[in-house]
Amino acid sequence: MSPSDPHPAAPAGAVPAPADRRRWIALAVVLTASFMDLVDATIVNIALPSIQRDTGAGFGALQWITAGYALAFAIGLITGGRLGDIHGRKKLFLLGMGGFTVASALCGLAADPAMLVAARVVQGATAALMVPQVLAIIHVSFPAHERGKVFGMFGAVIGLGAVCGPLIGALLTQGDLFGLEWRPIFLINLPVGVVGIWLGRRFLTESRSDTALRLDLVGTALLTVGLLLVLYPLTHGREAGWPVWGFVAMAAGPLVLVGFVRYERFKARKDGSPLVELSLFRIKTFAAGVGVQLTFGAVTGLFFLIWTLYMQLGLGWGPLHAGLTGVPFSLACSAAAGLSVQKLVPRFGRAVLQAGALIMLGGALLYLWQVDHYGTAMQSWQMAPALVLMGAGMGLIVAPITDAVLSEVPVRHSGSASGIFNTTGQVGMALGLALSSVAFFGAVDGPGRAGFVAATTHALGWIAGGLVLVLGLLFWLPRRARAGSPAPVQPAAAAGTSEAPEAEQPALVP
Repeated sequence: MSPSDPHPAAPAGAVPAPADRRRWIALAVVLTASFMDLVDATIVNIALPSIQRDTGAGFGALQWITAGYALAFAIGLITGGRLGDIHGRKKLFLLGMGGFTVASALCGLAADPAMLVAARVVQGATAALMVPQVLAIIHVSFPAHERGKVFGMFGAVIGLGAVCGPLIGALLTQGDLFGLEWRPIFLINLPVGVVGIWLGRRFLTESRSDTALRLDLVGTALLTVGLLLVLYPLTHGREAGWPVWGFVAMAAGPLVLVGFVRYERFKARKDGSPLVELSLFRIKTFAAGVGVQLTFGAVTGLFFLIWTLYMQLGLGWGPLHAGLTGVPFSLACSAAAGLSVQKLVPRFGRAVLQAGALIMLGGALLYLWQVDHYGTAMQSWQMAPALVLMGAGMGLIVAPITDAVLSEVPVRHSGSASGIFNTTGQVGMALGLALSSVAFFGAVDGPGRAGFVAATTHALGWIAGGLVLVLGLLFWLPRRARAGSPAPVQPAAAAGTSEAPEAEQPALVP
């Protein structure tokens, strides 16, 4: 324990006395960090046209501004959780928050697109140190009878972040504070981060795992190289004229990932501490659920990017107009998510997720027709029905999917399974953003707004195809989760933690 640390390290299961009100300040700190991460993952899309005008960034750079964050975050999630278990969750949380704050400053001060992309990668990597500690810190700081209320607050923050991200980005970008254009969307993190670090040092309780754990550095390196060999040429290839090295890299990527799988098997036999617990993929429902998560992540990553660019580059709307147009989507998603977990899933099980995929598919097809029919004359009110359908469908999927996928996973592997599952979603989002080079940017048909309209219809066709695949994979999930299945871990925030706290949430049971 460092001299400046006001709290001694506590074992994983320790909780302070219920009368200790300091834990509520600690909760505010970690929830603020979660909100920062969620907002930062969504705030950038709305500012991309402004970034392009100000920095001269090409389409490839715009993709990497979003995909670089998602990929670095995804790759680091499991390792970040393991580092917290080994070295202390408070320590890793504060380190991650400090790095995230510095990276935000670098983003806001970026002189060119290359610097902005590099800073976004650092931002994603430091978020991967910070975010996995959140639920573990909550688990240590609150007794069991209070966690239901606390996790409800955590869920509310997730919903609020999804709604507020685009709106905050729109207000800051269109407001053009001090003539800084898009830069305040990153600089706003500085005062929040500094105050969060100061409060965190004073009020967070240190904890770490009681069991000896090891890092799988070789596995992390192989996974990183394999993903980059696929995603980098896919993102950069169109602007570079699809050179031969790009196809060679994309062919080598899967081979490296095969090597990763073989090494993970060796690592499991050697010391039982692989980065990924491969035995989980023998469970049919878990393997199918990972496929759903990967595909759904790609679909949503592609949709949110092209939707924003269509509104601003295709229709010529300002950031605030675009942000407000997305409010019906966010409200429908939040309402459907709450209804699905509380009312629908306990009664209808898997059918709720399938209905969500069908509703979202219907919304995508309606949106495709509207874009093709109205073109550059589309109005916000005309777009609203499709967005409500897509938002409602997404809410019916994202809220109960974790419980459905983990229902047949042994309790002893629930933490590892949750980390893999949530990491897969982030990888899928990075993949969707990379695919935008083919599905959207490669389909821009001529100069002016009409070219972006054609690209949007092309990309919506890809999105509809992805949703059909999601619907098919959902049939492999159990009709209902078994009673006594491991409780779900909240998306993203707990990914990578080896000791997943059990959130008190409804299970998929009659």
